[in-house]
Amino acid sequence: MPQPHIVIVGGGAGGLALATQLGRRLARKGRAEVTLVDSERTHVWKPLLHQLAAGSFDTHAEEIEYLAQAHAHHFRFRLGSLTAVDRKRKRVHLAATHDDTGAEITPAQELPYDALVIAVGSLTNDFGTPGAAEHTIKLDTPRAARRFNDRLINACIRAQSLPPRADGLPRLTVTIVGGGATGVELAAELHAAARVFAHYGFDRLQPQRDMRIVLVEAAPRVLAQLPERLGHAAERELRKLSIEVLTGEKVVEVTADQVRTQSGRVIDSTNTVWAAGVKAPEFLRGLGGGDGVQPLETNRLNQLVVTDRLQTTRDPAIFALGDCAACPQPDGSFVPPRAQAAAQQAHWLARALPTLMAGGDVAPYRYRDQGSLVSLSDYSSVGSLMGSLTRGSLFVEGQIAKWMYWALHKQHQFALGGLRKTALITLSEWIDRTHRPRIKLH
Repeated sequence: MPQPHIVIVGGGAGGLALATQLGRRLARKGRAEVTLVDSERTHVWKPLLHQLAAGSFDTHAEEIEYLAQAHAHHFRFRLGSLTAVDRKRKRVHLAATHDDTGAEITPAQELPYDALVIAVGSLTNDFGTPGAAEHTIKLDTPRAARRFNDRLINACIRAQSLPPRADGLPRLTVTIVGGGATGVELAAELHAAARVFAHYGFDRLQPQRDMRIVLVEAAPRVLAQLPERLGHAAERELRKLSIEVLTGEKVVEVTADQVRTQSGRVIDSTNTVWAAGVKAPEFLRGLGGGDGVQPLETNRLNQLVVTDRLQTTRDPAIFALGDCAACPQPDGSFVPPRAQAAAQQAHWLARALPTLMAGGDVAPYRYRDQGSLVSLSDYSSVGSLMGSLTRGSLFVEGQIAKWMYWALHKQHQFALGGLRKTALITLSEWIDRTHRPRIKLH
């Protein structure tokens, strides 16, 4: 009897963790064939993209090669991006891939599946704001983060060659649209990076005088989706760093060098980052349809609507997890798009999938909010912890919160590589700090 084939599309935190666990549980024992599909060849933990954008994080020590991970954990990797799903024949179609010269790397492919898991994550939602698509960078991928870092360094080099402005205004401004976790963390990380620039030749570029950081949020406070105390603490820390925090300001237009808000405020901006709003990729809308077959159900954010067993509502052989899935909770709400939710769902599905594929039933997935942590670079961290031991939420900040944020990263590494590999990575990080520049300038 042939082995069932499980195809996972998307190598983010949830998809890669699921492939790794299924490889260990099933593929290693010959109980299933597991294939992971992604359009990139390496994985970077998405919560670290703000550090990559600021230049304070070098992915070469952190990137996970999909091919190496697949070999070590008994699954297969295929390079490509999903273009269509033939639900009648149970086939996924992948686009051809090309290098930067246009030469073909892999041809268009077709993979059979017995169970398909879609874990393609989310994208930043600019809500159709005029100019946002053309004149902002969205930190959705490592490639976008590196592009922002290149623009930031170029802007610093340009500003370094100019005399101070006669009006006393900063020579460059970075505007961050969106006061969620990504925007808040990026603002603090950029301030920390600016302090280091003087040690690498930018001696005429002073953080307070020449580099302005503006954080714009439409809601009444930053971190509006998190507990109020956490948002107020983060804003207090940002203001201590002289970062301009503009709340209650909805951006209505972005140009090449300005950001305009609904109240009429105009911000001169050298580089603009859009970090407000989340939606699933557009291609999910209409996926799996055609030839008389109804497409998979999606919501207004393009998320695939799933049951509390993570099965899509119109096809029990297709699953979705993470930010691209709209998973219901008992109170009528939906699982929030957070990294902890994707990790929980991957762990749950790794155990439940064999039973569900065999037509059996399992206890439904239930999201457990473990709280939130927000890193403010080297300055501080703030967070709230949830759980039975805290009897509600427990607010933490300072060094304790910084250590807990670091531990979250280690937990992700442990899930993918185990104890020995995580210990070796941690040791190499400590050694690397003794000789690596604090800021990446290329």
